[in-house]
Amino acid sequence: MHYDFAGKGGFTDDCSLAEAAGFKITMINGAKQLMKLTDADDFAMLSYLVASERAAQSHQHKTDNNSMTETRFGTGFDVHKFSDEAGPIWLGGIKLDSDRQILAHSDGDVGLHALCDAILGAIADGDIGAHFPPSDPQWQNADSTIFLDFATKRVLACGGRITGLDLTFICEMPKIGPHRDAMRHRIAEICGISIDRVSVKATTSEGLGFTGRGEGIAAQASASITLPAPSDQGLPAGTTK
Repeated sequence: MHYDFAGKGGFTDDCSLAEAAGFKITMINGAKQLMKLTDADDFAMLSYLVASERAAQSHQHKTDNNSMTETRFGTGFDVHKFSDEAGPIWLGGIKLDSDRQILAHSDGDVGLHALCDAILGAIADGDIGAHFPPSDPQWQNADSTIFLDFATKRVLACGGRITGLDLTFICEMPKIGPHRDAMRHRIAEICGISIDRVSVKATTSEGLGFTGRGEGIAAQASASITLPAPSDQGLPAGTTK
């Protein structure tokens, strides 16, 4: 179909031409950045918008750099022997009935000890023995929640936070499954994190080794934390910005 509007006035833009040809015109909302560029004022507005966008991106980049974090991981392992005396034991921060007590300088909670070392390892801050030496009598029969609380506070003092804890017991007895959630709740409570960030598992060693013979209990743990990224990250050792 051909339309001839040559010599006819009254048209303000291409939309008015389309309407004159019988086409339906529909208006939709758009952004200023999609404006029509016709004269010098339009191009001046475009330059202003581009400059504003670049300034906003620059500010965001600086903000992101100031709040950048890094993730670190640590592991821990602990072992304690059983004694021949009957009595309760402490595992994962809770008290359990047991035919035999655990031989240890503190309360012998291998789970909390392994977690403590994992957290301290993630921030490269020694181990539980460095901060609470067994040669020091003040830690005789100490509650191991003190150690885990200390490790947690060391992370907070660095401006970091614990994002995940994973604990595995290696033993024949006691059965960990029935107490798993109680342990997770207690560990989360001590560390000030949600229970969904704490995992507690257990396995046997299929009758092999000292755990298989029922001579003791072992525990291994891992911890993930986030810390503010250092300003000199990526620079060679011994250099500064």
